[in-house]
Amino acid sequence: MKEGADEENQEVSSEEEAALSAASRGTRAPSKLHTVPKIPEAVDDFLRNFLRRAGLSRTLNLFEAEWYGLAQKLRTEAPRTAWTGVFMPDALTHGQLLRSELETVRVETDLLQRDVLVAVESLVRTQRERDFHRLQYRRVAEEKNRLIEDFKQLKEHLESYEPARRQLEDKYQAALSRKTLISLEKDRVQNTTDARLNEEKALIKRESSIKRSDSAGKSPANSTVTRHPEDTQFPVCSRLLDPQRAQGAFEKRKSPNSFSLSYSFRAHKLPISCIDLHPRKLILATASDDRSWRLWELLPNGEKVGQMVLTGEGHSDWLSGCSFHPDGAKLATTSGDSMVRLWDFSRGCCVLSLPGHCQPTWGCSFHSCGHFLASCSADRTAKLWDLNSQRCRLKLRRHAASVNSVCFLPSSDLLLTCSADKTLATWDARLGVCTADFHGHQHPCNHAAFSPAGDVVASCDTRGVVNLWDIRKPALATATVDGGPMAANQVAFSPSGKTLAVASTDGLVRVVEVDTGVASSLSGHGDGVQSVTFDHEGETVMSAGSDGVIIVWAGRENLK
Repeated sequence: MKEGADEENQEVSSEEEAALSAASRGTRAPSKLHTVPKIPEAVDDFLRNFLRRAGLSRTLNLFEAEWYGLAQKLRTEAPRTAWTGVFMPDALTHGQLLRSELETVRVETDLLQRDVLVAVESLVRTQRERDFHRLQYRRVAEEKNRLIEDFKQLKEHLESYEPARRQLEDKYQAALSRKTLISLEKDRVQNTTDARLNEEKALIKRESSIKRSDSAGKSPANSTVTRHPEDTQFPVCSRLLDPQRAQGAFEKRKSPNSFSLSYSFRAHKLPISCIDLHPRKLILATASDDRSWRLWELLPNGEKVGQMVLTGEGHSDWLSGCSFHPDGAKLATTSGDSMVRLWDFSRGCCVLSLPGHCQPTWGCSFHSCGHFLASCSADRTAKLWDLNSQRCRLKLRRHAASVNSVCFLPSSDLLLTCSADKTLATWDARLGVCTADFHGHQHPCNHAAFSPAGDVVASCDTRGVVNLWDIRKPALATATVDGGPMAANQVAFSPSGKTLAVASTDGLVRVVEVDTGVASSLSGHGDGVQSVTFDHEGETVMSAGSDGVIIVWAGRENLK
């Protein structure tokens, strides 16, 4: 019996080890909350069957008595959870395990039910939000469609007004042009009385001069110039060279560093070769390579800048220069077709063509009386035209190369020319004689101008050098400003004569203080600057260049 019990214990141990190895291989996952030892199944049945087959009935009875006695004893004592070598009925053990697992499942089920209830509430809330946002989306979509329809209707309505708007714009432009022309005509009519008085005075002086010439036999002027019956007598100009003349009306001086870009606008698609300011109004004339000239009204504070008032075409080649008549009602232009033309704003057409130069004309300038016009050309000459007799009164020959600019000293018969032969010359327009030569440039001269006081001459050349000359001492330049190496194309004095503006090919406008020679640069053009001028008060600088753009540079105090 003892040996059989040992064998049974060994079999039980082997079965226990097999069960533990099977559990370690993952055939059955143990509970996470309890560790249940693997008890071999039906051990007592195996022993009963074994004893019954062997015929050991007494042993079988003793085994059952002892087995059930042990079970009864265990009921009265504390239950054991660990294996102590005593076999317990499988049904009781498994019942306890199942009850424990069932309790665990119930707890987990309660937790899951709570989670499900929370999830259901969240789902219901999300569905409500979804329904709300869906309604909002539909409302926004309907509003969007309605706005699209309204926009289409407004666009169609706006397009229906487009012809009327264009018509009103055309009427506005026409009215603006008529207003400007009427203003110019008014100025011309207001000056008619003074012009007639001047003509009467000139007629009286002419008669007295004729009487004196008859008594003297032959005048010096008639010795060189052939008279025409309709020739105009030069007015008697007694201008004195007074350096302080212009300072009385322009006490306020502008520093070269005080200018900055105020506004700009495109005036021509092609390069602008010259600009000129109306004698009394803020109207700017432009001459361009597109063979046309235009008048632009410059309003204060940059309001509606670049309003074109008038335009004219008639030259067969590019325009090189333009100049306002002293009464502001006419404009003279020069061109690469070698013609000089005079345009009347009130008529809106060319009223006079002056042929005579055999090569391109570069510039022109009116005498202060308005009856004479000087022009210069690449044919090495400058000519003086009588606008009444419509013929050339004088042909000035002295330069050895192209004459690039010509300029009258205001209220004087003194004429200034500069040439590609690197020299400047002043002429007495009445006699047609050269009064002074200016030598000092090392490169061809592009432009020259008088100061308002008439005592200083400024000139510039193709190397960017600007020379200042005392008109009474032409032998040597009094000051030099080097803005090279690019060419300087034009110079212009301010009304006070204390500031000089220089248009340069490098795209800069240089503002020079005449007394000290200090220069500052204004940058804004996209190409070379061809022309520059000041306004009537010297508060702004206007420039134009090869980019077809006009830029107005104003003092910083004017921008505030």
